Amino acid sequence: MSKLKDIAEFECNIRTPRDNFMHCLINSAHQFLVNRDGENYILAGYPWFKCRARDMFISLPGLTLTNDEIDKYESVMKTAAKGIREFIEGKHLSVRIYEMEHPDVLLWAVWCIQQYGKYVSRPKCYELYGGLVTEIMEYLLGGKHPNMQIHDNGLIYCNGRDKAITWMNSTANGRPIIPRSGYIVEFNALWYNALRHCENACTTLGVTDKAEMFKAMSEKCAQSFRDVFLNEHGYLLDYVDGQMMDWSVRPNQIFAVALDHSPLEPAQKKSVLDMCTKELLTPKGLRSLSPKSGGYNPMYTGPQTQRDYAYHQGTAWPWLAGFYFEACLRVYKNSRLSFIERQLVGYEEELFYHCIGTLPELFDGNPPFHGRGAVSFAMNVAEILRVVKILEKYKTQMEDTL
Repeated sequence: MSKLKDIAEFECNIRTPRDNFMHCLINSAHQFLVNRDGENYILAGYPWFKCRARDMFISLPGLTLTNDEIDKYESVMKTAAKGIREFIEGKHLSVRIYEMEHPDVLLWAVWCIQQYGKYVSRPKCYELYGGLVTEIMEYLLGGKHPNMQIHDNGLIYCNGRDKAITWMNSTANGRPIIPRSGYIVEFNALWYNALRHCENACTTLGVTDKAEMFKAMSEKCAQSFRDVFLNEHGYLLDYVDGQMMDWSVRPNQIFAVALDHSPLEPAQKKSVLDMCTKELLTPKGLRSLSPKSGGYNPMYTGPQTQRDYAYHQGTAWPWLAGFYFEACLRVYKNSRLSFIERQLVGYEEELFYHCIGTLPELFDGNPPFHGRGAVSFAMNVAEILRVVKILEKYKTQMEDTL
C-alpha cells in the first residue's frame, strides 16, 4: 500500500494539476508535444490531426516558451529545421511534417524564431537560428520557392486559384472553396515582418550592407502594401489578383497590426483593428468572415459538404483572437488590459465541454457560439497561453511605473 501511494504521489507531482484556467491550458499544451522515432513534433489537434507545418510554427511559442519550457521549443525546432532544410534543398522530407510547401510556412518559421529571441534572448536566437533564417531568406529572395514570386513592387505573389495554399484551406471537388490568390494580405504582412526582422538582426551583428538591403526592401514593401491592400473604408482587402479584389471583411488583416513589425501607419492600424472589433469579434474568437460580407455561413453543422462550405465563412477561431488581443495592446496599450481579461472568460468556460480542460478547433460565429470540430486544437491553446503571458508582461510594466 505504501508503494502504491508513493507511485501515485510521484505521478501527481510530475503532472500539471488541472485546478485552474492556466494549469488546464498548460496541461493541454503538453499533450500536443509528441516524439516519433527520436524526432519531436507538435500535433495540430486531437483526435485526427497530424503535424502540419503552419500549425506547428504558429503553436510552438505559445505551447513552450510561455511556460518557460525552452528545451521543448529547441527540441521541436531541431526537427523542424531538418524539415525546412530538406524542403529548401528539394529533398524528400525524412521527418513527419506535412504541408511544408505552402508559401507562408517559411515566413511563419521566421516569426516563430523571432518569438524565441523575445522570450529567451536575441544573442542566443542569432546563435541557434541565425543560420536557418539566413537560409530561408536566401531561398525566398533567390526566387526558388515553387509558388512565391517577389514582384518589383516588393510584395510577394502566390497562386492559390487551383489549390488551397492558406490556412483557409477547405476544398470541394478538389478545388479551394475560398480561392485566395495573388497578393494575399497575411502573406505580405509576414513578408514585411521577416524583412524587418532580418534588417534588425543584420544591424545588430554589424552586417551593414545586408541591413541596408533589407531596409530598402522593407520600405518598398510597406509602401506597396498600403497602396494595394488599404481601401477607402479603412480596412484591408483580403487578397488582390490583377483586377480581382476581395473586399470581404476577414480576420487575415489583423496580422498587419499584430506582428512585431507592421507596414501600416499608427492611424491605419487603429482603423483596421476597429473594423475587426466591429465586424469579427465574438466571445470565442474572430469570425472568419463578417456577417455583412457575402456568403456568411456561421453554423458549422450538417453533412460534411455543408460543414466544408461553412468552415471559413463566418466560424470563429480562438487562435485568431490571440493575435487580435496582441494587436489591441500594440494600439491601445494598457487601456485594453481589463477588456482582454473579460474576453478570456469566454474561453475559460469552454474547458468544461468537448474535451475537458482544453479548447476545440472552432466555434459557430453566431450565438450561442457552440464549439465544433476537433475537440482539442493546438493553435487555440497556444495563442490563449501566449496572450496570458503578454498580459502578465504589460501588468508588470504598469506596476513598475507606479
